[in-house]
Amino acid sequence: MNSGSEIRVRFAPSPTGPLHIGGVRTALYNYLFARKMGGKMLLRIEDTDQNRFVPGAEDYILESLRWVGIEIDEGQGVGGPHGPYRQSERREIYQKEAQRLIDEGKAYYAFDTAEELDEMRRRLEAANAPAAQYNAITRMQMRNSLTMKPEDVRARMEAGEPYVIRLKTPRKEEVRLNDLIRGWVNVHSSAIDDKVLLKSDGLPTYHLANIVDDHLMGITHVIRGEEWLPSAPLHVLLYRYLGWESTMPQFAHLPLLLKPEGNGKLSKRDADLGGFPIFPLKWTDPFTGQEARGFREDGYLPEATVNFLALLGWNPGTEQELFTMEELIATFDIAQVHKAGARFDIQKAKWFNHQYVRQRPDAELAPTVQQQAEAAGFDCPLEKAEKIVALLKGRVNFAREIFDEASTIFNAPATYDEAIATSKWNDDAVKAVTAFRDALLAFEGDFVADNIKHTLSDAMQQAGIKQGKIMQAMRLALTGLGAGPDLMLTMEIIGKAETIARLEKALGSLQISI
Repeated sequence: MNSGSEIRVRFAPSPTGPLHIGGVRTALYNYLFARKMGGKMLLRIEDTDQNRFVPGAEDYILESLRWVGIEIDEGQGVGGPHGPYRQSERREIYQKEAQRLIDEGKAYYAFDTAEELDEMRRRLEAANAPAAQYNAITRMQMRNSLTMKPEDVRARMEAGEPYVIRLKTPRKEEVRLNDLIRGWVNVHSSAIDDKVLLKSDGLPTYHLANIVDDHLMGITHVIRGEEWLPSAPLHVLLYRYLGWESTMPQFAHLPLLLKPEGNGKLSKRDADLGGFPIFPLKWTDPFTGQEARGFREDGYLPEATVNFLALLGWNPGTEQELFTMEELIATFDIAQVHKAGARFDIQKAKWFNHQYVRQRPDAELAPTVQQQAEAAGFDCPLEKAEKIVALLKGRVNFAREIFDEASTIFNAPATYDEAIATSKWNDDAVKAVTAFRDALLAFEGDFVADNIKHTLSDAMQQAGIKQGKIMQAMRLALTGLGAGPDLMLTMEIIGKAETIARLEKALGSLQISI
């Protein structure tokens, strides 16, 4: 139970497949809130639905949180005083609380078969009932311990007949909660059905398990997705029935992540159609072998992913967009989380990644370029790779794109941009390229950008050519293109011999248009 004033939050995913990126955002908001308030972040695995359990999903969740830098203080994978933190290992705890509700007349046994439940729904739908649900009215027409004699109930249980335990929802009560994001939520108990608390396999449903666990683990704030808002009044009712209302956590229901167009909840199909990932890491389905792409494998940096997710539904109220994790912690305010859904703009995610790739030290990105170059059959020492990174990292969204951008460094031009050649390759261009080549043949200093720049400037001055007029032709001769990164640094990277060879090739290949 709540151990005083310490803020305690939890992230409680189900191991039913890969963790959705929206789940990562939920975990992030919990983490930011806990760190901001000097509290603790717990990880609990909600695996009570054994039919949907997927091998490897729990490890995937742990690795995803590690990748984005969310540190768990207590819980699965870390341990702590309130374990076990896997719900399937807490069965007896839930059974005890469910039995207490039975004993106090706040829950009951129900023996209805799936066919009987279907028949009840059909009957209610045919009668145009406001809701086809098991509730304070319909329960009196069903097979349960409220409509049966105690000895019949006992006999059925002793015979091993399957049953569930349902909450006995009051018929006429107001249930209220003050959501930290949405304000007061009021629901009449007639709108709440008699939810199953304990299933026929003896395992609890989410509703019972999460209330019992949050209480016993001292959770002070439940920060979760908007899809749980309709269940929140039921949870408040359970806290009341279990006698824990005075220590009930505060609730905050986060806005949905919407499709890129903004209409409807983001799904895997939207991601597949849009050609972007919806999971933090690549996932291989253990049953089908089917692969789903991940933010990490697509080249997104963890800090860029965190920055992108943090601003999907929360705004600091300033113009600042780039935040380190420490800055997010210092700035985060749960009251500034929006009620409305947040549009999932993958172009913005790429923009964030671009910013963080630019900030990465050249030495960190160089090995990726070196490996790609060597895999493509090019010799690329680490020093050369670092120079390529410095030249090109500001032009890409992903580190893996640097090598592609460097194609003009590794490959001499096989063709030349026709439009540029037609407009810029003239007598002055030939004269300039020839003069520069000759100057380089005589050049004996360090072949670095500054020296190359001075050599070019001196050669153009001696040839009586205005440098600005021939720079596009010079670039064409060296790269085959009319635009690109800094040309002096490009020459430094390809080296003196290659620079001269390319200039000579252009002089022999390019014709002046008449």
